[in-house]
Amino acid sequence: MKTRITILLLALFAGFNIGFAQQDEECMNNLSIFDSYVKSKKYDDAYGPWNIVRNKCPKFNRAIYVHGVKILKHKIKNSAGADKVAHINDLMLLHDQSREHFASKYELGEILEDKANLAYKYKKDLGKTNEQLYAMFEEAYQKDAKNFTNPQALYTYFSLAVDIYDAGAKTSQDAQKMFDKYDDVIELIEGIEKSHTEELNKLIEKEESGIALTKKEVQYKDYYQKSLEALEKVTTSMDRKLGDRATCEVLVPLYKKDFEQNKTNGVWLQRAMNRMYAKGCKENPLFLQLVEQKNNIEPSADTALYLYLLSGDKKYFDQFLQLEKDPLKKAKQYKKLANEYKSKGSYSKARQYYMEALKLNPSDGSPYLAIAAMYAKSANNCGDSNFNKRAVFWLAAIEAEKAGRVDGRLKSAAAKSATSYRASAPSKADIFNCGCSGTTIKIGCWIGRSVTVPKI
Repeated sequence: MKTRITILLLALFAGFNIGFAQQDEECMNNLSIFDSYVKSKKYDDAYGPWNIVRNKCPKFNRAIYVHGVKILKHKIKNSAGADKVAHINDLMLLHDQSREHFASKYELGEILEDKANLAYKYKKDLGKTNEQLYAMFEEAYQKDAKNFTNPQALYTYFSLAVDIYDAGAKTSQDAQKMFDKYDDVIELIEGIEKSHTEELNKLIEKEESGIALTKKEVQYKDYYQKSLEALEKVTTSMDRKLGDRATCEVLVPLYKKDFEQNKTNGVWLQRAMNRMYAKGCKENPLFLQLVEQKNNIEPSADTALYLYLLSGDKKYFDQFLQLEKDPLKKAKQYKKLANEYKSKGSYSKARQYYMEALKLNPSDGSPYLAIAAMYAKSANNCGDSNFNKRAVFWLAAIEAEKAGRVDGRLKSAAAKSATSYRASAPSKADIFNCGCSGTTIKIGCWIGRSVTVPKI
């Protein structure tokens, strides 16, 4: 991951930065030549001198591998047949050589996922089967999961698991393998999200305190936000890919059948109850059985929260607060609680938990959008006049705008929502007619907030 951030944020080849003063003069000259050609995007001209340096002085400079990727991608794009396959295989080799000669700059997981992505992209040219491709991603996962972080690779890895399942006998054992792979990939994604969110929150908090970010911090903020957005899309795509293969009708019989042999397996129980909850199966008696069993053998914040949702008993909520130490996990659980209460129309309670989530994870703007939506939906019930009812939409717009300010992923959606809400609020003509420009309106019912009428 450190390599990818460096690639995104820094110029990798500023001058030659030669580490070997006595290196072959031919390599020095050809390095200068191919570097100049690459910068001018004359990749065909760069190919010859690049190959000389690559073969004669493979440890000379990392530009051999950084620029080599660009050169070979150009060759692949502009060739066909045997030549194209040769260039694809050469790029595979180059990935291996980059780690061989600059191991500190290239993590094993990154190299393996790059090769797997390349093989998947050109699977027809290479004649690769889904099983062979899956094995390449599996190698990255097994050998260096912490550096298996590319969003495209993560999605393809899971997508191949589903395709292999679809093409097979579709036994319950096959289904379990597919679900396990879903959980494996989701856990990888959650680990990356946690790391990036923690760093992003520091930057957001600095900005919100009125301190300007440095140029480098702005770049990191942009990187983290784009990465989180990409990972969110991967998760959504994975759920879409899983689709009807993981409905309550499929999950309940599967987990019932396997419950006895897994009732002391905390990981299996956790994954089973999480999936049942995510798929809306919490009303099934099996869900409670899974939660209670997990709570018996391994009490956790998750089980405490589920028990609180099922029973409403405050002791389980207190247990949840006591057991959950990770602020980001706690924020996610607060959102889960808030969503439950929002779905039941308990907006005041939902807002309370959304606000708790925001305290713990200020870079996640989704709670603001949820609160804005609840305000808008309550507008007709929370004002004592038509003007005041419509004034609620100003409050909704303000909350939506907060989402876009703290969360770059939501900037577009937040702006559209805010515009829509303001369109439903009183017009300038309405404000003029009421003579209330600049006054403060108190909004009643569960909202209990005030809003200032715009000055005209």
